Amino acid sequence: MASTGRDQWNSQIGFLLAAVGSAVGLGNIWRFSYMAYEHGGGAFLIPYLVALITCGIPLLALEFALGHERTGSAPLAFAKVHKKAEFFGWWPVTFVMFGIVLYYAVIIAWCLNYCIYSVSLSWGQDPNHFFFSNFLSISKSPLAFGSIRTPIVISTAVIWFLNWIIVYRGIGHGIELANKIFMPLLFLLTLFLVLWALTLKGATDGVLAYLKPDFEKIKGINVWIDAYSQIFFSLSLGFGIMIAYASYLPKKADIGKNAVLTSIMDSMFAIVAGLGVFAVLGFMANAKGLPISKIVSESIGLAFVVYPKALSIMPGGNFFGVIFFLSLVVAGISSSISIIEAFTAALIDKFNLNRKFVVTAICISGFLGSIIFTTNAGLLWLDIVDHFITHYGLVTIGIVECILGAWVFDIKRLRHHINSISSIKMPKAWDNLIKFFVPGILIINLIGDVIAEFKGAYGGYSWFALAMIGMNWMILTAILAGIFTKLPWHYEYMLETSDEK
Repeated sequence: MASTGRDQWNSQIGFLLAAVGSAVGLGNIWRFSYMAYEHGGGAFLIPYLVALITCGIPLLALEFALGHERTGSAPLAFAKVHKKAEFFGWWPVTFVMFGIVLYYAVIIAWCLNYCIYSVSLSWGQDPNHFFFSNFLSISKSPLAFGSIRTPIVISTAVIWFLNWIIVYRGIGHGIELANKIFMPLLFLLTLFLVLWALTLKGATDGVLAYLKPDFEKIKGINVWIDAYSQIFFSLSLGFGIMIAYASYLPKKADIGKNAVLTSIMDSMFAIVAGLGVFAVLGFMANAKGLPISKIVSESIGLAFVVYPKALSIMPGGNFFGVIFFLSLVVAGISSSISIIEAFTAALIDKFNLNRKFVVTAICISGFLGSIIFTTNAGLLWLDIVDHFITHYGLVTIGIVECILGAWVFDIKRLRHHINSISSIKMPKAWDNLIKFFVPGILIINLIGDVIAEFKGAYGGYSWFALAMIGMNWMILTAILAGIFTKLPWHYEYMLETSDEK
């Protein structure tokens, strides 16, 4: 590989913790456990592990290989595969930067607010009303913006400031150092929460509801599709993050082992965190005299409504709440900095811009972009934008990655590259997984989403709102990605390893 004077990780463990930090996010804490509960408890681990082995690890290894062998961020790596493929590197880092991280920063800000609210249990006797009416003050329509919620915009500014400090300092002294602190801290906080939750009265009932296997449920095709979707999104696949991160590795880097360890650590964190989540739900069900099914909630409702209800009646609930929401903040920031870095790396690769200038400009524009999600219509915009980006943008990029790696480039060459420097080798079956199986699964997911879209407007929103917000968001980011693609590379030699076919 040609030397390009790129930053490098100070250590293999630093890279691994950064990759795990990107993968482990809010969804590991509130989405996986709910999905397991809905899809057969312990039995859900069967499709989940199958998805991990046949999709998660193979696709993560592909992204590591592309970034490392082609030595570049997603746009540069794809351009080195084929010059006409550069757009498919720009589009994901653009819609992730000017999409996912804009509203993700606001969700982290909510967690920061609730970390403070936990001290005095400020949500009172009705956490549902407090969150939706007092805190968010949600409008009735996505197009009714209302006003900016001052507590949220202030905490959002704090989150963007933290993102700026970390990414501004670069790979070794910023992102790597932060993850060496964040990841052990997150694991310790989560372990503390789980052990505490397991001591609560009724916790056993919650854990049994979470893990009790129901093998009948995993016979349906939707369970398997959801398992593959969870793996794909949980590992930050299609974001351009792992390609950029791998490009900072030295020539002799155990990327096969890192792909396996990152995937396993991400999954284990989700499984263990689920124990704590359902132990608390079991406690609450016991205290209220209700079945778990009447208590459990998914995603935002779990973190900001159900958990505060439990904290209000839990011994030491305010302290537990501070630790819980602090863990969400840590998990969120470790992911958000990786998104910012993926876009930063792309700009630096193409235009040879100064990192400090790029990161400062990105974080200022990112904060300004986040403001729309701090208005009364913020949650509605968040829901629509997230739906379009995750269900259409990321899945499409995952399919393109497989096509570029397996068909346009040379999958055998990538496998040889991985195996020549890795202690854990990719078998020959990996070629066919990337060529046929993984894109096939993603295409099935994409078709299913499209069919569901035509059956009825997503989320009960008007078609006008979906088109104006969701579809236009994807179109505008595609246009911006196209502009980046058309602009010339600063260094001609950057593309000298490109294989035109």
